[in-house]
Amino acid sequence: MLAKVNSCSVAGIDGFIVEVEVDISYGLPVFNIVGLPEVSVRESKDRVKTAIKNSGYTFPMERIVVNLAPADVKKEGTGFDLPVAIGILVASEVIPSEKINAYLISGELSLDGKIKPVKAALPYALTAKEKGKKGIIIPVENAAEAAMVDGIDVFPVKSLSQIVDFFSGFVEIEKHRMDSTWLTHGNDKVDGMDFSEVRGQQHAKRALEIAAAGFHNIIMTGPPGSGKSMLAKRLSTILPALTFEEAIEVTRIYSVLGLIEDKRPYMSTRPFRSPHHTISDAGLVGGGSKPVPGEISLAHNGVLFLDELPEFKKNVLEVLRQPIEDGKVSISRAGMKATYPSQFMLVAAMNPCPCGYLSDPMGKCTCTHPQIQKYRSKISGPLLDRIDIQIEVPRIEYKDLAARTKGEISSHIRKRVNRARKVQEARLEKLTVPSNARIHSRHLGAFCHLDAECEKLLKQAVDVLGFSARACHSVIRVGRTIADLENTPEIGRHHLAEAIQYRSFDRGLSQ
Repeated sequence: MLAKVNSCSVAGIDGFIVEVEVDISYGLPVFNIVGLPEVSVRESKDRVKTAIKNSGYTFPMERIVVNLAPADVKKEGTGFDLPVAIGILVASEVIPSEKINAYLISGELSLDGKIKPVKAALPYALTAKEKGKKGIIIPVENAAEAAMVDGIDVFPVKSLSQIVDFFSGFVEIEKHRMDSTWLTHGNDKVDGMDFSEVRGQQHAKRALEIAAAGFHNIIMTGPPGSGKSMLAKRLSTILPALTFEEAIEVTRIYSVLGLIEDKRPYMSTRPFRSPHHTISDAGLVGGGSKPVPGEISLAHNGVLFLDELPEFKKNVLEVLRQPIEDGKVSISRAGMKATYPSQFMLVAAMNPCPCGYLSDPMGKCTCTHPQIQKYRSKISGPLLDRIDIQIEVPRIEYKDLAARTKGEISSHIRKRVNRARKVQEARLEKLTVPSNARIHSRHLGAFCHLDAECEKLLKQAVDVLGFSARACHSVIRVGRTIADLENTPEIGRHHLAEAIQYRSFDRGLSQ
């Protein structure tokens, strides 16, 4: 007898339907799986056979052929265990076949028939909805994640026998409902951190507030101990909370990699990724023999913090240029191509020289000019051009360090950031871009109008400081964000002047 069960797999972060076809016929007892199965799929034969027996059902001692269609795409993962077992029981007439086609089924089987969690539950649920399935049958541990998708029934299951009884009409499985309370959780505290803990550095705090409001890339340079890393790690506390659509996008990426936690089945805060400087280019942008998302995709809709920027390999930093520009990265391998989203906010920190004390009036720099040039040469001009805000973070003075009063708390700063974001959303609604940093140069004239005074100031900056076209556009975008923070409809001369001050590398202050 022939049986068909719908399951799912992923290509990149997108799911696609895999039709599990099971045929049982007379002949010598053979159990074959075809359709380009990977090792983990081929090994499912022993898990399925043992799980069926230990669940109290008879495993057919006949010729069994399982085909995973489409047969020209590689299948991997343990999520095919459950649909293969269901297919065998349907073909053996243990389970009636009427309801099977309405559901998408995925799960790993243990030898005693219990069902273990799988990766990519959210992409599976999105695929089930897209293909018009009534529901998805998935392990209990994955139910909350899959339930983020509205308009589809999620049936959490614990064992193979429970599914058999469900399709046989003996039991009902309660549908899992999404807990929407996480939407009210803000970014008030990220691991207990708050901006008020940073003493002094008002200039840097102001720059980070502007960066957060417009989602601008930012680089900080200064001597060791000036607070660059401390500032960067607290940036997440002033960013707006994830919208539901953004949460879906982020959770989807983490789900594919199996990084979703049981206690937090969906991403409720913006990602903050801080890879070590020894990371490879594949680890940063994604790739490998079996392409997987890299750190820039894990930082999607959040922050990618690169501490000690010149310590990263130059080829690793150069691969960032295109993803920063496009907001996505495409990985091509023999037989497959995957595209991953990468709309992240780049935050970088660096010392001005190898010893770190070049710009510090209290320190004595011991670096030679060739050493400094070699140190900085890893950061190319085209990469710096794509960083809108470039600031110096000087040594903190003792009076600020010893001050009894704390600085402004994160929640107050975030309120201003949220107001500025709402102004941007209303203005950029037709462009479908989320922030000022993403405004394309061809739209700057329409959304970032400059009066005669601003045009004159910008011309002086280009003529005297040698701004490139990209740097000039960055200044306009940052000026627009500063105006939004003040809730001013037009960019003023003082907005543009402040934006120019945030181009320290172009102004030669870090040389």
